[in-house]
Formats: sequence, structure tokens, C-alpha cells
Amino acid sequence: MNNKTTQYYVGNDFIDKRIDLFLKSKMNLNSRSYIKKLINLGCIFLNQKKLASASKKVKEGDIIIITEQPTQKNKIIPEKIDLDIVYEDNDLIVVNKPAGMVVHPGAGNKNGTLVNGLMFKFGNKLSNLGGSERPGIIHRLDKDTSGLIVIAKNNFSHNFLSEQFSKHTIIRKYLAFIWGVIRPLNGNISTLISRDKFNRQTMSVSSSKGKHAVTNYKTLKVFQNKDIPKISLIEFKIETGRTHQIRVHMKYKQTNIIGDKVYGKKRLKFKKINNILEKKIQELKGQMLHAGTLGFAHPKNNKIMKFIIEPPNKFKNLLNFLEKNSN
Repeated sequence: MNNKTTQYYVGNDFIDKRIDLFLKSKMNLNSRSYIKKLINLGCIFLNQKKLASASKKVKEGDIIIITEQPTQKNKIIPEKIDLDIVYEDNDLIVVNKPAGMVVHPGAGNKNGTLVNGLMFKFGNKLSNLGGSERPGIIHRLDKDTSGLIVIAKNNFSHNFLSEQFSKHTIIRKYLAFIWGVIRPLNGNISTLISRDKFNRQTMSVSSSKGKHAVTNYKTLKVFQNKDIPKISLIEFKIETGRTHQIRVHMKYKQTNIIGDKVYGKKRLKFKKINNILEKKIQELKGQMLHAGTLGFAHPKNNKIMKFIIEPPNKFKNLLNFLEKNSN
């Protein structure tokens, strides 16, 4: 085993105890889910033999070895991509992902992803709990959504941060421009979200099945003029992180994020619209949604860290135009 390893010796205080309970205590973990993942990945060895079960009882003198990064063939091609790294330490990385970049390789997107860039810069210094094609990835942003994403450098950090996502203690705020006005102006949307029964590549609100999704929203400003249709600047704070959650919830509220070609209308028709504004909107390649705030407890010291990043130029340009040309 040439990988980074940690070794534990079983004393007489844990005789006949389950190995996952022993490791939970020694590794100072809140749950045993991390240990189960390590077992599934083949990272834990008991007396030189790969551990197969978390319920295995330990005895005095047992030696347990954990490999952080087991040797495995990685299919990802590292690519030299200019990444906007907002923060980095020995445990995690915070990246400002640009709109148009896919987070990890998948069908039709094998190259040019965030993971391709991460592999070039960090190599095997990323967690592998998400699998060989998603090293370091704990959560995702849609391709055309810009903003902050946290990456785990090791498996302990991955598990620690994942538990915060599961418990909904992560701070995630987004900015977006939407068509029209949401009523009430500030509120909470709580629904079930599942795969759309007519289009399996999209999601939709369901009354009977799916995963619970909660989106809090606040209207920051409404723009309108004689040749500018109503447009609202909205701040979203999500409690859950379902696929396309904000976009689906906006469609549920009978509106959509400007530029959203999946959950929005195919063609927009206005009785009268400013020519410059119409051109700006036609040139958009995706939804005007920006993950501007991300907060979490650090895996090593439990200290709350909070990051705020400004939206991209296309977002700021539209905001400047609306502020100058509307009431």
C-alpha cells in the first residue's frame, strides 16, 4: 500500500466491539456513514486483510490500517483550465465556477469540466468518496449557473461537509433575475420535486412523490418602465439542494429565471420592449442564476467559514442597465 495511511492499534478497552464503533471513536466522527463508505471503497484493512463488514468484532492486538486514497485507474483526463480559486487549505478548496462549465464528466461532457481542471492542478489530492469520476465533488451547480462550490481534498473532509449538506446547515444564497413579480414578494416554497413524467431530463413539482425541497426567497428590487417589462431581482436561500431546485420552483410560481431555456418559454413575446434589453436577453446562453454566498463549518476546527463572490459581468451589466433605464 503506497497511499497515505493511518494505523490504529486495538487495546483492551474495545475488545469484542464492532470495528465501525471502534473507528468512530478513534476518528472522532459524528456517524458511521464515512466508515461504511471507506469499507465499500476497499480502504480499510484488518490485520493486512481487506475489511468486508462494518460489524466485524475487534480483539486486543488487532491492527487496523486506513488508506485515504486507494490506488485505482482514473479515466478522467487532466486538463489545464484556469480555475478561479477563492480559498484553499489542506482540507478543502472553494472555487468560483463560471457559467457554462459542467462540474464533472458525464454523457456528452467528457472534457472541459471543473473536475478535469481540478485533476490537472491537484492530481490525486482529492477525496474519492464520490467515485473515480467525481473526485472531491460534494455538491454541484448547474452548467449555466455561476458561483461558489466547495471541493474536498480528503475523505474525512468530504464526509464532514456532506453531513452538513444532509442536515441542511450549509448556507447557500443565490441571486437571479426573473420575469415578472412573485407573490408574495418574500416567502417560502416547500414542495416535492421529482423527475418530470413527460421529460425525464427535467424535474417538476409533484403532489405525491419525490424529494422534499425548500426554497426561501426575497424580492430585492422590481424593475419596470414603458418599454421594459417587469423584471425582479431575487435572492434565494435554499434549505435543500435538489436538482434544478430554484428553476423548478420558479416555474411552479408561474415565472422563470431570465435566460432559462429549459424551464422557461421557448419564445418570449412583448408588446413593447427596449431594443438593447431584448438584444441582451437574446444573447444569453443560460439562466441568470448566481450562487453568490456559501457558508459551512470547517472539517478540522468546526469554525464557520463564509464566502461571498460577486456575480459575473453579464449579470452586473444587466443590473446596471435596468437600474439606469427603469423606474
